[in-house]
Parts: sequence; structure tokens; C-alpha cells
Amino acid sequence: MKAISSKAANDRILAAAAHLFAKYGYNGVSTRNIAVAADVNEVTIYRHYTRKRDLFLAVLESELRQVHLGGYQLARLSEAASCDDAVERTFEWMATTFTQRPDLARLLIFGALELDDDLPSLLQKHLGELIEVVARYIGPWLGKDGKESADARTLIVAMAALFFAGHLLPQRTTPDGTAASSSVQTYLALGHAGEFVKLSL
Repeated sequence: MKAISSKAANDRILAAAAHLFAKYGYNGVSTRNIAVAADVNEVTIYRHYTRKRDLFLAVLESELRQVHLGGYQLARLSEAASCDDAVERTFEWMATTFTQRPDLARLLIFGALELDDDLPSLLQKHLGELIEVVARYIGPWLGKDGKESADARTLIVAMAALFFAGHLLPQRTTPDGTAASSSVQTYLALGHAGEFVKLSL
């Protein structure tokens, strides 16, 4: 095994761990598995991370840092013509984000199932501001009783939860009989966005 720099070793460890954790979950992977996949000694992993849990959280944090709301998505939200439209465009952003980063969706699911104690603070740290931004666009559509932002945040979190649940559902098919990707399964199950809004509020 060739000598590699500390940063290069850490990058390889994170990449290997992200792939394995996303595929098998936290409990389904050992540090030995990760060491073999990263082509490093298992001791090297423990030089960077005291516990396997720390490594999982570092992987999740690394993935979450790459989630953002770009100018195009913001423009789409600002141009929404109705509540249905705003909700649909929000889900569209979620679907695009997690379709492009399928490992993140699976890591979040495994994290919720296996490491729930640390997950809320990590999500708040990296996704809290995003949720607030999106809520400011959806909020005005949800009524004029002074509770728009709180209702919007609840709706966004509920949409995200349903989206992730879609990754756990059996493969669905679209009306024309073609297979639907996991990124749109929940959307198909929801049907009309307006009905979802009524159920969520």
C-alpha cells in the first residue's frame, strides 16, 4: 500500500464510507469494510475518526454541505402563480436535488433509522436556512393569519419526509407503463399538489 497524504487518505475514507453507508446503512458496514474500499489501513480511519459514528456523521455533513438553492430554483419559486404552483415547484427542487445526489437521500433515511439522536441538529445546521428561504416564498400563499411562515416550514418538512418515504417504497410505474424513478414516486402518490396542501395544514 503506497503512502498517501493525510488529506488524500481522508478523502478516500469519506468517499468509500459514503458509498458503503448509503448502500448498506450504518449498522451494515464495518470500519474494516471501509478501509478495504478506501485502500487504507483500518488504523488510518481511527486516526481521523475516533468512532464509526463520527465517520458516518462526517459523511452526512459532507453531503449536506453540497445541498443549495440556486438562482434558477429561486426564480421558479418567485414566479409561482398559485399555492399549488409554489408547492409543486418546491417538490420539483427536492426531487432534482436528491435525484442528483441519491446517496444523500439514502444516508438521511439510514441516519433517521439508526442515528436519530444526532440527526436533528445536523439537519438544522445545514438545511434550516434553506427551509426558511423556501418558506418565505410559500408562506404568503398559505393564508393571512400571521402564521404563514410556521405553516410553510411544516409543509416543507412534511414534503421532505414523504419524499424520503418514496425511496423506501416498491418501484412504481407511470401511467404509460414505464418505470418511475424513486425521485418521483412520492410525487405520483401525492397527486395534485393542492390536495396535499389541504391535508398538511
